[in-house]
Amino acid sequence: MRKDSRKPVRKEDNDQHKINAKITAREIRLVVEGEEPQVLTLSAALQLAEEQDMDLVEISPNAVPPVCKIMDYRKFLYNQKRKQKELKAKQSKVILKEIRFGPNTDDHDFQFKLTHARKFLEEGSKVKAYVFFRGRTIVFKDRGEILLLKFVQELADLGTLEQMPKLEGKRMIVMINPKKK
Repeated sequence: MRKDSRKPVRKEDNDQHKINAKITAREIRLVVEGEEPQVLTLSAALQLAEEQDMDLVEISPNAVPPVCKIMDYRKFLYNQKRKQKELKAKQSKVILKEIRFGPNTDDHDFQFKLTHARKFLEEGSKVKAYVFFRGRTIVFKDRGEILLLKFVQELADLGTLEQMPKLEGKRMIVMINPKKK
């Protein structure tokens, strides 16, 4: 059990695990590292935890009898949060960059947008290129598809095609993933 000199356990932490007096079972299975698990009464387990100046924490409440462990609960929560933070830091966030074309895009504009797409792919971003058909330009679907396929072909050394050009409403879209280094 905790002494009064220590900081009390916050209510939000209590929702995760039952500790000390919050455990309701009469008998528990106490797991101690390096020893066989043993079934004890709750009062005996609480007394053992108090002798070691630690907390009795219910690890598996659904087991019969519930499994408990003697540990420093605050340290346990701290380590858990730290591990979650490390995992979150290791995750790579996928950034999506968009490049817009018209069906009648000139070569200079195409090259200009191509250099931007190269830079995005080198940074590790995903590129979404699309041809936007405005008004009656929708009749030039084949030009848009040719333009996107040429664009993908130019970027073949840096990225891989996720899906073939597909028409969604007034947009013909193609997705390019960066190649793994």
